[in-house]
Amino acid sequence: MRGLVIIFVVLAALGVGAFALAVSMTTVPSPNEVSTSEATIVYWADGKTELGRLGEATRRSVALAEVPLEAQHAVLAAEDRSFYDHGGVSPLGIGRAVLNNLQGGSTQGGSTITQQYAKNAYLTQDRSWSRKAKELLLAFKLETVVSKDQILEDYLNTIYFGRGAYGIEAASIAYFGTPVENIDVSQAAVLASVIKSPNGLAPEENHSALKARWAYVLDSMVEQGWLTPQQRKAAKFPEIKKQKAGNRLGGQTGFLLQAVTNQLITLGFDETEIQRGGLRITSTFEQGAQKGATAAVRKVGPDTNTEGLRIGLAAVRPGTGEVVAMYAGKNFINDQINNATREFAQAGSTFKPFALAAAFEQGVPLGTELNGDSPSTVNGYTFSNYGDKSYGPVSLLQATEFSINSAYVQLESEVGVDAVAQAAIRAGVPDTTPGLNLDNLDLTFVLGTASPSGLSMANAYATFAAGGVQSDTTYIMKVMGLNGGLLYEYEPKTMDAFDANIANSVSYTLNKVVTDGTAFAAQKLGRPVAAKTGTTDGNKSAWFVGYTPQLATAVLMAKEDASGMPVSLSGTGGLGTVTGGSYPAAIWTAFMTAALQNEPVIDFTAPTGDLTKAPDCPLIMPTDGTPIPVGCPTPSIIEFGPEPTVESSASAAPIPSDGAPAPIQPGDQTAPDPGRAPAPSDGPPAPPTDEAVPG
Repeated sequence: MRGLVIIFVVLAALGVGAFALAVSMTTVPSPNEVSTSEATIVYWADGKTELGRLGEATRRSVALAEVPLEAQHAVLAAEDRSFYDHGGVSPLGIGRAVLNNLQGGSTQGGSTITQQYAKNAYLTQDRSWSRKAKELLLAFKLETVVSKDQILEDYLNTIYFGRGAYGIEAASIAYFGTPVENIDVSQAAVLASVIKSPNGLAPEENHSALKARWAYVLDSMVEQGWLTPQQRKAAKFPEIKKQKAGNRLGGQTGFLLQAVTNQLITLGFDETEIQRGGLRITSTFEQGAQKGATAAVRKVGPDTNTEGLRIGLAAVRPGTGEVVAMYAGKNFINDQINNATREFAQAGSTFKPFALAAAFEQGVPLGTELNGDSPSTVNGYTFSNYGDKSYGPVSLLQATEFSINSAYVQLESEVGVDAVAQAAIRAGVPDTTPGLNLDNLDLTFVLGTASPSGLSMANAYATFAAGGVQSDTTYIMKVMGLNGGLLYEYEPKTMDAFDANIANSVSYTLNKVVTDGTAFAAQKLGRPVAAKTGTTDGNKSAWFVGYTPQLATAVLMAKEDASGMPVSLSGTGGLGTVTGGSYPAAIWTAFMTAALQNEPVIDFTAPTGDLTKAPDCPLIMPTDGTPIPVGCPTPSIIEFGPEPTVESSASAAPIPSDGAPAPIQPGDQTAPDPGRAPAPSDGPPAPPTDEAVPG
């Protein structure tokens, strides 16, 4: 026992001695060394051409005496309440963080203000124990050679607050337009709140979460005795100055850099590393395709009656999820809302391919007869087709080509709305999409009452283009450290969402929508295309989503009033009705022409089996009452009758029944009959027969 005690004492002494030696050999960087680090550079997909930089920021330093005591207390309440009581490291904080992480709670670091400052000094993405050990050593060393007030001052002058502001003085000006010496306790609590996550708690991105964190900081100040209950009750959330983006973020650049920043945070990079860690990032954005997206909207998009108009475009590489291009808004400087990733516009009939896939999985072929009447009632729900047109019995192929609502609602009822919803999710539509209502599904689902983002729809259609392989999306290919070390490299996370033949059958059918149906405008691309149009009730949104084997792209249009409420697109660009086959189709075609100009023309893989086989159409009308298969033209030759005087019809387009509405007025245009689609003009096509969902 005596020997064991001696060994323990000797080892402890050696450990203490080694630790003391390590502390003595640790150098303390000055605040200037911390603040002169390099900006992060983001490159286009070629890995050589610079897209833009992160971290070009405002840096201001002030003495601790110029920082109001309320602001100091707010920061301490938010980040390190026992700062003046510990020696650089808080064992209780570390223990609490470890326990929380082991129990599956939100990730916590347990770092003190001293440790945070030490971490900023090292500026490394390394998550190793050696890096953590260096951080602890520097924290101890700081506490032995620098006063607490000096550590706090240096911390407040180097920490990142968001909006490109380093230091509490720069942050006060960025958020409130005034030096820090003038702010009150409510404003100080806002600045203290954003330290935890400057991007995630940005007021323009997550106002509710920032307000909750603000309340937590003030409550913590009351607990510490730094604020009276009366002062807490009187505190009101302050007005925050609107952020102004610099010219370097103009046009689409700001949107692309913001998307990269958001993904870096998701990958675990902290915001100090992102803003000033000297990272070298290769993005997925292709410069030529991105220019093509901007040019497409400018050249063929609407230019009259565009107040409140929002246009979004997202292009995804099938099989890998690489986002090749985005059109997110007119100018990031004036409006930072990303129309390509925001979930705000109902998808309309672009949801019908998910029902088609579910039907194919259950063995339902394209020749299946469905009811094309309008209005039509299915399981107590009454639906109308676009323009209230009735088509009588139609095939599943015709229902898809002409986007017939009544037929698709019947199909959804027969295959199951759950199956349709699961097909959408497997394809890539997030289960958190607004309006998806997975817990309370009804037959309106197939008509696109949900509001996915353009990026989600592009990725979902990319699953069909990739033969049923679904992939997560990415804006980043790789991240290199300042010293050239590889910190992250993208590897697609894929899953087999659909059998390849099912996906190929969907592509075959959606190609027919282009050659014979409502998506005929995409024929101008001059290569095989699969696509679907979507237009919602009240003309609140219009979509065109389509793909070639190499690229899937979604284009959406919607309008909002000054309060952000959706309004009709009617009148936009001089069109009485903006359908998915008009401006969205024209923008899609112009973009894809630019994005694919150096790509070879590739055919879709032909499906096998009986799902897409055409019905066996008779050339002679039988006299025994045998019905003509759905999808076949009515023969003009009567069996055993006189010689024919009229040639049989070459078109398999559904013919409206006697109950159909009056003929369309001059100036309107229905979708072309199969095989007779007009070549789209240079401008946007006139609205074809499209689709609508209930309001």
